[in-house]
Amino acid sequence: MSKLAVVAFGGNALLRAGQKGTIHEQEENAFTAARNLVKLINRDYNLVLTHGNGPQVGNIFLANAAGHKMYGIPDMPLDVSVAYSQGFIGYILEQQLRNVLMSEDLDRDVITIITQVLVNKDDPAFADPSKPVGPYYTKGEAVIQQKETDSVFKEDAAGRGWRKVVASPKPMMIFNRVSIEKIAREGHIVIAVGGGGVPCYFVKENQIQGIDAVIDKDLASALLATQIRADKFFILTDIPKVCLDFNTPQQKSIDRMNIAEARRHLKEGQFAEGSMAPKIRAAISFVERSGKDTIITDTTLLGIDNGGTRVTIV
Repeated sequence: MSKLAVVAFGGNALLRAGQKGTIHEQEENAFTAARNLVKLINRDYNLVLTHGNGPQVGNIFLANAAGHKMYGIPDMPLDVSVAYSQGFIGYILEQQLRNVLMSEDLDRDVITIITQVLVNKDDPAFADPSKPVGPYYTKGEAVIQQKETDSVFKEDAAGRGWRKVVASPKPMMIFNRVSIEKIAREGHIVIAVGGGGVPCYFVKENQIQGIDAVIDKDLASALLATQIRADKFFILTDIPKVCLDFNTPQQKSIDRMNIAEARRHLKEGQFAEGSMAPKIRAAISFVERSGKDTIITDTTLLGIDNGGTRVTIV
């Protein structure tokens, strides 16, 4: 019987550092990622894919601002920008997955679902923006952007520059989760919860509305994986394994850790915010709720025995 896996891609998997963000670049990156996903299909996994949107939604912000300033085009709120990014990233992933599936003589539908995610409008995250989105800037560029757009910018923990930060409330419920699970267990590939999902809240009973925020895609993906009873949760990043003392002479990769060890390393400050820390929290969340494993790795090690860092219950 086929197993069900949720695979969470970062937005940087499609738009890498140093790239301009052309459609050609993103298509090539998506094709490479899709080729690695076939390894899981060949190991009898049904797939639900999720993805980040940090670089892409940042470019949407810039395009919105330029259009509004130059031509008076109405500016769109952040939730609409997230939905926009879900659509076009889903399209790119879907198309390149089809290309790979056809080349491998695999017959599966690929379905992108624009996914809304319920949040609490009183979440304390709205008072303390922390989620990085968009391109990296120098400190001087960030100061100018902050003044011109009334936004908040913070320095990247890995020293790559300054990025705009927005509110990142905790996800509470994934809409359409029943359909996502049903379609995936029928053998088709589902792309959902893009960019952490479109954040929405109850304005009043029986009425939801979007809200200005970006949900952490790893936490939302962990919640989805739990709610659709996934057998395994893969979090993809740009390094093969989680490391202690990262970027120091004492750097050491981790093959396996239980959630107690993961919590201890988090408390010790081993994992940077805006980088590995959210992935570790998401791994803990899924393992604790489901009792099943999370694998944190890069795309090249998907489906390989002992590839990546395995996070376990004990």
